[in-house]
Amino acid sequence: MRKTLVPFAIAAGAVVGFVSAAAAETWNMASGYPDGNYHTKNIRAFIDDVDKSTGGKLKINLHNNQALFKLPQIKHAVQTGQVPIGEILSVQYGNENPLFEMAGGIPFLAPGHAKAAKLWEVLKPYVDDYLAKQGLRLLYVVPWPDQGFYTKTPVSSVADFKGLKFRVYSTMTARLAELMGSSPVTIQFSEVPQAFATGVMHTMITSAQTGIDSQAWDFTKYFTNVIGNHSLNAILVNEAALKKLPADVQNAVIAAGKQAQTRGWKMAGDVNAEQIEFLKTKGMTVAKPSPAFLAELDKLGQALTSEWVKQAGPVGEEIVKKYRQAIGS
Repeated sequence: MRKTLVPFAIAAGAVVGFVSAAAAETWNMASGYPDGNYHTKNIRAFIDDVDKSTGGKLKINLHNNQALFKLPQIKHAVQTGQVPIGEILSVQYGNENPLFEMAGGIPFLAPGHAKAAKLWEVLKPYVDDYLAKQGLRLLYVVPWPDQGFYTKTPVSSVADFKGLKFRVYSTMTARLAELMGSSPVTIQFSEVPQAFATGVMHTMITSAQTGIDSQAWDFTKYFTNVIGNHSLNAILVNEAALKKLPADVQNAVIAAGKQAQTRGWKMAGDVNAEQIEFLKTKGMTVAKPSPAFLAELDKLGQALTSEWVKQAGPVGEEIVKKYRQAIGS
């Protein structure tokens, strides 16, 4: 009996060990920004939360700074299962669906994180429904800080942008450039320093975070903080890949996403002021726009919003109406 019991016990232990090992899963994750970017830091915290809450059942290997895919390619990569999870800049998909342009991408519609949060509350159900039809699930979104103009010379009116080559990253920023009399040029984040140095671009609207990531002080002198908009980065997961996980692991991933969204919005607010101060330490002049300049920009925002509603149709009109009601205007 002993001769049969001992091997059986060993075999049983081996089976348990095999099941435990088989239960572990490893995902590769594609994202777009450097290690120092708070979006990347938040993603790493999300990954740690998943690891801890699942007891190591799901490991996520982050490939950031566009190491696996260029930022505009990540959504397709997740949708087709090339990677199970990835980070996108929502506004880059405005040509696919106007909803993505509304995700913080319409300049001067929802300035400030409080209004941006209200807008996202209205927009989220529409985005969730659209992504679900593509086999995708949105885990969380995090905004960028205040967006302002980076220029080599001072700017005090829309007229100052006439004839400039304006770096754009979405259909909406391209339209803004056109309305300002500039020439829109599409430049990926990693190519910004060279584009400025070679005269391919003269100005851009983006956050202090991007200015730091690209070392904007090497090629511009002024940051005019107009709080243009707060584009949203979104973390998407392939629904089929998620459903293959055990139920408890699925729930842990979703819960970690909710934590990451709360943490990320706080991080975006916290870093805004300190990053603007950091630009100053690098010799940049941080300018505050005049009321007259802001009034010009507000008119541009109204025009962009009206154009977006025409493109989006009844759904777009419904979204803007709900947002206006949410902010009491």
